[in-house]
Amino acid sequence: MADDGTSVAEPQVTTRKRKKTKPVAKRQPRYHVILWDDDDHSYEYVTLMMRQLFAHSLEMGWKIAREVDTTGRAICLTTTKEHAELKRDQIHAFGPDALIERCRGSMRASIEPECDGQ
Repeated sequence: MADDGTSVAEPQVTTRKRKKTKPVAKRQPRYHVILWDDDDHSYEYVTLMMRQLFAHSLEMGWKIAREVDTTGRAICLTTTKEHAELKRDQIHAFGPDALIERCRGSMRASIEPECDGQ
């Protein structure tokens, strides 16, 4: 092929640099594990349960026992839904209080969503 002097322009390819954005990790909703009061469990039972199930200190366990006794409920832990369900189930499976003869079973617990500001 003969070159007739005409030139063909090469297409200009411009590359745009995209900003690299890091994906923002969305925080999972948080849930409270609530322990409910009854007359069939001692402070010692609650303190022991808080230590064994939640790794709370003796002081924190006693504080939760006092709170559940005086207000009717206490927040034991705030965590993800799946973890809160596990901890609630562990409370239900903890068994009766050996210090109170009439006690026939575990304490009652539930989970509820954390509200902003709590």
